[in-house]
Amino acid sequence: MAYDFRNLSYLDFEDLARDLVGREFGCRFEAFCPGPDGGIDGRNASAASGTMILQAKHYAGSSFSDLKAAMRRSRSAIDSLGPDRYVLVTSCGFTPGGKGELAQLIGPALRNEDDILGPEDLNGLLRKYPDIEQANIKLWLSSAAVLDRMVNAANHVVTALSRGEIEDKVRVYAPNPSFREARDKLESGHVVIISGPPGVGKTTLAEMLSFAYIVESWEYVVVRSLDDGFAKLHDTQRQIFFFDDFLGTAALDTRALAAKDSDLARFIKRVRTSSNARFVLTTRAPIFEEARRVSERLADKSLDIVKYVLDVGLYTRRIKARILYNHLLVSNISFDHIRALWSSGAVPRIVDHKNYNPRIIEAMTDGVQVGGVGADDYPAEFIKSLDNPQRIWDVSFRSHIPRKCQHLLYSLFFCLDYGVLIDELRVIFNGLHQFVSSKYAVPHDSSDFEESLRILEGGYIAIRDRRVSFINPSLRDYLSDRLDDVDLICDFASAAQKADWASRLWDYVRIDKLWSPQRHIQVARCFLPLATRFHELPRWIPSQTTPNAWEYHDIGDAERISLLLTWRACSGDAQFEQLALALATQRVGHFDAWGDGRRLVKLLLELSDQQDDYGLDDRPALVNRLEEGLTEMLGGHMMPDDLESIWDEIDARRTSFSPRVADAARDAIADHIRDVQSFVEGLDAESELRDHIKTIERFGRRFAIPDHELKRAISVVHERIAEIGLKAETAPSPSRSSMPTPERESFDDRDLANLFAPLVHGLK
Repeated sequence: MAYDFRNLSYLDFEDLARDLVGREFGCRFEAFCPGPDGGIDGRNASAASGTMILQAKHYAGSSFSDLKAAMRRSRSAIDSLGPDRYVLVTSCGFTPGGKGELAQLIGPALRNEDDILGPEDLNGLLRKYPDIEQANIKLWLSSAAVLDRMVNAANHVVTALSRGEIEDKVRVYAPNPSFREARDKLESGHVVIISGPPGVGKTTLAEMLSFAYIVESWEYVVVRSLDDGFAKLHDTQRQIFFFDDFLGTAALDTRALAAKDSDLARFIKRVRTSSNARFVLTTRAPIFEEARRVSERLADKSLDIVKYVLDVGLYTRRIKARILYNHLLVSNISFDHIRALWSSGAVPRIVDHKNYNPRIIEAMTDGVQVGGVGADDYPAEFIKSLDNPQRIWDVSFRSHIPRKCQHLLYSLFFCLDYGVLIDELRVIFNGLHQFVSSKYAVPHDSSDFEESLRILEGGYIAIRDRRVSFINPSLRDYLSDRLDDVDLICDFASAAQKADWASRLWDYVRIDKLWSPQRHIQVARCFLPLATRFHELPRWIPSQTTPNAWEYHDIGDAERISLLLTWRACSGDAQFEQLALALATQRVGHFDAWGDGRRLVKLLLELSDQQDDYGLDDRPALVNRLEEGLTEMLGGHMMPDDLESIWDEIDARRTSFSPRVADAARDAIADHIRDVQSFVEGLDAESELRDHIKTIERFGRRFAIPDHELKRAISVVHERIAEIGLKAETAPSPSRSSMPTPERESFDDRDLANLFAPLVHGLK
């Protein structure tokens, strides 16, 4: 692959030049950031050959006359340095005769013209030393061919990205050892969980890792839920799955985690046994630790989830400086603002600030976000934002956008973190906006939703592929701190239009907010209008993108019943119990095995004599209806993993269920063994089929199924494996890795000044 080096920053180009020339000359160059007084980008001093100076001139896209002018200005510095050997590396193209012109400008320090290396020479060295190409992640990720490939891959995922957005992500990325550590974990166990505090770059690292796999022609699959992952996992294709913030932003208790941990354990199991699957997840460190504390599955030693975890967030001073430099380099912040930032002495204060956070750096180098802040005031505003991160959004939220836009942001806050479809957000917004506006006599009309989208897009929200999300996660953090008004939350609860939105709002109140029980009661009672409509809210709706397909729209019935009972326990209002009983009665024969199965079992366990904390008036009637629903569901088609996990729960707590439930589970397992053919016909993943054989063997041991039936069932699965053949080739790991140029241990203020000199003084 031939590179033009245009998308590399000055610093990236210098790193590459030192690596290539050092390898070619068999020496190691000491790194020097470019400055106004040195002309040194690398130096090697040895007793044998004397001092060798390397200078990198990143002039890709500039004319040869510009390069000659720069070298003419550098002559005095070169002469004063007096090196035994001078090497020039440039990204500016020139003719063979151009070397002679440059040699005359450089003077006697140039030993011969071969020590002038242009783009063609650099590409030749990259072909000669492919490991250096592989190690320079920003080089190959920013190439035109790779960018096109990533754009095409991104167009098929939930959050489509433009070429410019991908290019900007690559340009601001500061390579660090976390990339290699994440890649190594991903290859050794096929799963990596990137954990760290908010805003430290977890998502950026995960995206860079995913991009590296896209380069190697892996299919990029962004999942919104583990249901998505199971539906799209195919052993015959090389796939990298990305699940951002998979535990969400709220703290977790046992009940809130129940719907996630078992699916996560199953999906990790599937991925780690497939040679063609990789799974990248991100999560906030405190939430992950809480999840491990309350979840038996995540704490299970057989799963050993800790081995997949990579904690990030600790940066050296040099890396923090590079992150700030890269963001300023690609930003639309004016030169006057950048110069004021440096001349005021704010840059070292920013880099060394105790609250340094890439998310704040991103927000404060965004021209839209800092609009209206003059150059002279910019340094102080930057420092104040680090002192108090809420300031980034506070003034603009309170003073610069109308009330209807605030309502839209509140509506979006309780949607899934990856965003929400516009049509779904419209329903949520209309309910909230109309309720709050009417209550407080605020004018509103039917065009408010579209106008709010138009006002907020670009500055507060991003709209891609008909999906709306926050433009920066720090805005969600700000709103979380702002939502501490019980009256406002009660208004939201009263106006709720979807069960999952209400569930996330309730989790926020119940877990995040240290409010009094009286306030919790006040909020719980406000959900009653929505609760009366739980029976009519669809769980699945027709897909807007795929003909004859359905997509997830709302939580399942078992989860809705659990939510109703939680509100009953908190509020003491018996109407919630009556609605739960009515919904359970209506759904007998219609519970969904995939979405309701394990939650239904857990709900029955919670309603047992030993654990009933709902305070119900007629618990036996509800238990009876739920058991009827469970037995009917067990008689239908179920995944073997679901069937086995349900049996495990039933078998461990038999006294919590009536005998009919255990009988139905045993019958379901026996039926599955007899009718295994109809089940495996729909599977095309060899790893899943082999797992199914193990499940059948476990069923045989536990239920004394005759050997001839077991052998027949296992034979059917083997036939299916042979039928699909070995379509899946063993997937090689990406050859790309990140091996940043070795750094000096210290990075003092002089280094900082040299780093920012090209940006502040316009040097190259």
